[in-house]
Amino acid sequence: MLADLGDRSKLKPFDEWRDIYDVLENVRQRPGMWVRNGSLRELSILLWGYHLALRVHGVNERFDFDPATGPFAQWLGRTRGWSMSCGWATVIEENAGEILPLEVFFELLDEWRASVVAEQPAVAEAGS
Repeated sequence: MLADLGDRSKLKPFDEWRDIYDVLENVRQRPGMWVRNGSLRELSILLWGYHLALRVHGVNERFDFDPATGPFAQWLGRTRGWSMSCGWATVIEENAGEILPLEVFFELLDEWRASVVAEQPAVAEAGS
C-alpha cells in the first residue's frame, strides 16, 4: 500500500539521499510529486534518467532497474514467469488487476529487496 501522505517523518532532504532506493522511498511517500497518475512507465523513465545521470557523471552506483535486463526485471521474470520483452513497468501494469500498478510495484520491490537480503548470507558463505 502507498504510504500515508501525512507521514512525512520518513522523508529525507535531497542532500541526504544516498542512492536510487532513497529516490524510490520519496516516490512511495509522495507519488503525485514524481509520477503523473501513478504511471509506472513514467517511473521507469525517471529511473532511466537517474541511470543516465550516473553514467554521464561517472558515479559508480549499481542500477537494478534496467527495464528488461536489470536484476529487478530478471527476478520478476524468474519468480512470476512474466516476459520482460516490454519491460517491468508494462508487465506490472498488465498484471496489476484491480490494484493500482504503483502499489503493486512497491509490493514487488519490497519482496525483491527482501529476497536479495535473504540471499546475501548464502552468497557470502559460498565465497568463503
